[in-house]
Amino acid sequence: MSSTDDSARDGRHESAAEKLDRNWMELLQELRVLQTGVQIMAGFLLTLPFQARFGTLDDFQITLYLANVTLAALTTALILLPVSVHRRLFRQHLRAALVSSADRLAKAALAGIGLLSVGTSALVFDVTAGRTAGLTAGAVLLATLLILLVYVPTRLRQRARRGNLPGE
Repeated sequence: MSSTDDSARDGRHESAAEKLDRNWMELLQELRVLQTGVQIMAGFLLTLPFQARFGTLDDFQITLYLANVTLAALTTALILLPVSVHRRLFRQHLRAALVSSADRLAKAALAGIGLLSVGTSALVFDVTAGRTAGLTAGAVLLATLLILLVYVPTRLRQRARRGNLPGE
């Protein structure tokens, strides 16, 4: 089925170029939401060394802290990369490549912010309630995020393909 047929089926009646433009705008909006989350967590992490208690962290906590800071920086880069790619591909008639790469980058950024949430929560629990609480909180949050960010969307896509959910 062609993209024109897809557009007619979903009631949009848009050309392939219009669909790519819409998909690009949707991706940008999603990246804006991700960016805010990463900025909040990165800002929190960057203030920690200036707290009096930071000097009491053990080697594990410092390693976890530095891993989180690195992950925050890398996730920020992933979120910014589609903008850089867009600047490089601007007016090159490569919108399909741009949308496709931005989609993959947004998925990688989602994974990054998920891991950053797990790592930051584990660090906070470890510092405030002990190592066991930190590891437990990290494991529980990781399992929860895998269900919410991977399993639920996969199940919804499967149900939609079987016709159990209305299409977009």
